[in-house]
Amino acid sequence: MDGNESNKLVKGALVLTLAGLISKILSAGYRIPLQNMTGDIGFYIYQQVYPILGMVTVLALYGFPSAISKMAVDLKAAGKRLSFRGFYIPIFLLLAGINGLLFLFLYIFAPTLAVWVGDGDLTSTYRFAAFAFLFIPFTALLRGAFQGNFEMKPTAYSQIGEQFIRVCIIISAAVFVGLHGWDVYKIGKAAAMASIIGSITAILILGFYFCKKENISLFSFRISVMKRKLVTHEQWQIPWKYYMKILITLGMIAALNHMVLLVIQFADAFTLVPGLMEHGFSKVTAMEAKGVFDRGQPLIQLGTVLGSSFALALIPTISREKLESDPAGFYQYIRTALLFSFYLAVGATVGLIAIFPDANLLLFQDNKGTFDLQILVLSIFLCSMAITASSVLQGLGYVKRTAGFILISLLMKWIGNELFVPIWGITGSAIATIFSLTILYLLVSLSLKRKLPALHFFRRLNVWALIRAIVAMVLYLFILDYISSSFAIVSRLGLFMYVLFIAITGGGLFMLCLLRGRAFTEEELTMLPFASFFIRIHKGRKNR
Repeated sequence: MDGNESNKLVKGALVLTLAGLISKILSAGYRIPLQNMTGDIGFYIYQQVYPILGMVTVLALYGFPSAISKMAVDLKAAGKRLSFRGFYIPIFLLLAGINGLLFLFLYIFAPTLAVWVGDGDLTSTYRFAAFAFLFIPFTALLRGAFQGNFEMKPTAYSQIGEQFIRVCIIISAAVFVGLHGWDVYKIGKAAAMASIIGSITAILILGFYFCKKENISLFSFRISVMKRKLVTHEQWQIPWKYYMKILITLGMIAALNHMVLLVIQFADAFTLVPGLMEHGFSKVTAMEAKGVFDRGQPLIQLGTVLGSSFALALIPTISREKLESDPAGFYQYIRTALLFSFYLAVGATVGLIAIFPDANLLLFQDNKGTFDLQILVLSIFLCSMAITASSVLQGLGYVKRTAGFILISLLMKWIGNELFVPIWGITGSAIATIFSLTILYLLVSLSLKRKLPALHFFRRLNVWALIRAIVAMVLYLFILDYISSSFAIVSRLGLFMYVLFIAITGGGLFMLCLLRGRAFTEEELTMLPFASFFIRIHKGRKNR
């Protein structure tokens, strides 16, 4: 890869990072009004179908496009032209076959799946969700083709457009369920419909860019150009086995690396309601309890975005070649990325635990499940660090290894739910989540330590600065909570302003204590946006 292509790749990675952050914020944000308007039962129904739709999104956005872009880059490096007959059509047919099988499996076994999760009324919802797999070949092929040419903007714009449409449809459906008395189970079908229409939106955006790139007019379609590309005789045989191998190994296995939180929710969808019924709950009570437990998901997702955001741009800039050519710079970069993720994840976790009673009341209008959800919030730290470490391992080429670790985490969560939920209810599920993510974090950390023995990450941590920052933030939040308890906040707007104020000022105090406590070096701070501002704060004590 020459310097120009490398520069395009890094810039493109930043665009995809920003698009990913926007999409994740939208994805987390819409669940709050969804729960408010449909209640815990409606939220439960949505969360029962969400893992399947989330799998569709990951395959269409990360898994298959990554595999296709790798094949495009490798074939071009070998001097082979990416024609319709030799590249696009064979890959499309393979994608159609793979996703067609996934569609048939889900559609046929939807009744069995619904009984397995403990709610036979979800059968039609799962069958409707199956159709979302049929749109993956179109979006994945176009995204992979663009990324293979180091063009990331079409993927980024299609991702944001797709997510925006999904959010609008789901919120609209929630309004009809909450205000107009629709059957609450329609929220699951609306989620599936939102995924399908969102995929169509992405196809239209990607198609626009493809037509623009190929200089194809929508009003005067150049049949001769397309015909020439379709009938051109290839100088090489179509490598069907190679295509299939990459789509399966890199496309589907690598997709698991973007499903850390998703696999946890997947296990809950199958085991939590049956376990709660074994615990002694009725079916309706168990469904409501799962809806309460799922309140933690949007907050954990937002916290994880904050804690692991620095890792999102890691993969394109990490490689074995960079490790071999500049080991000192490589280790410094990785160490800094882990350091930022560690501090931010700790701050987000501790801060959210401290303000969770107020946040639960503000966002979900009551304090149900606060203790259990405070346990679940520990997921932010574990998940953030696991994602960051996994990103490093993926950049070094250990994709299958990290995917295997995530599958082990899924197994641990499943076993934990089966053991703990019948005994402790949703508290048991929270404990099972923390247990499984701890296993995942230990596995990726130990693997990273073996592959990068000179990293010495924990030696670089400024433990005393971190402790002082945590103590200062927690004391500040408790003092404000004590003061606020002397006067009642009766309006939701007033509570919103209060929670927003303590979240921002508490987080600001945490960062100020880290900067003044020399938790970062000036070299590390230069990697941040607005680096000069943070460096001035960092130097504040020294200059006095």
